[in-house]
Amino acid sequence: QVLHGEQYLELYKPMPTKATLKNQAKIVDILDKGSGMLILVDVTTRDEQGDLVAYNQFSTFVVGAGGFNGKRVSDKAKNTVPAPKRAPDASVQQKTSIDQAALYRLSGDYNPLHIDPTFAAMGGFKKPILHGLCSFGIAARHVLKTYANNDVTKFKAIKVRFAKPVIPGQTLQTDMWKEGSRVHLQVKVVETGDIALNGAYVDLVEGAG
Repeated sequence: QVLHGEQYLELYKPMPTKATLKNQAKIVDILDKGSGMLILVDVTTRDEQGDLVAYNQFSTFVVGAGGFNGKRVSDKAKNTVPAPKRAPDASVQQKTSIDQAALYRLSGDYNPLHIDPTFAAMGGFKKPILHGLCSFGIAARHVLKTYANNDVTKFKAIKVRFAKPVIPGQTLQTDMWKEGSRVHLQVKVVETGDIALNGAYVDLVEGAG
């Protein structure tokens, strides 16, 4: 079983709606987590002029592949940050649609785990699950709506840990804590109480919100 563990995205300039972009991926570390192996990958995105548009870092967790006496932490990792221990400053709820995963496939992520019940069962899930990056995007949208008046130019970066799966049709609640230009967040599945995204934050452009 291979799971999407964490994701970090930072934008260096507005993402063009039409362009030729070049992505370059590099494995930067492999960690031994005991119960599995964590593969850390950096991806840089450049435009036709060679200018850096975006940087992603994602981790893939391979269940059962640990125990090879490797290191457990990496100085190359973009780390998650715990939310403050106080009541949220703001919360937003949004019900996902039954066809949310089918719609998200239009972004180019055709993993059958998110659409095929048989394949989902092979992965240990009762139903096809929503793409983690769909929940990731919904959370970012909630932050921009709450603290940046839906102005996407105020977005700088986002980091999340994918803690629990989301089933299309469930309701997501994003709890937010604002500290300066950083908005800590946690996403909960309302129907189950499960925390879907944790250790998460969005960094806004200085002066936003």
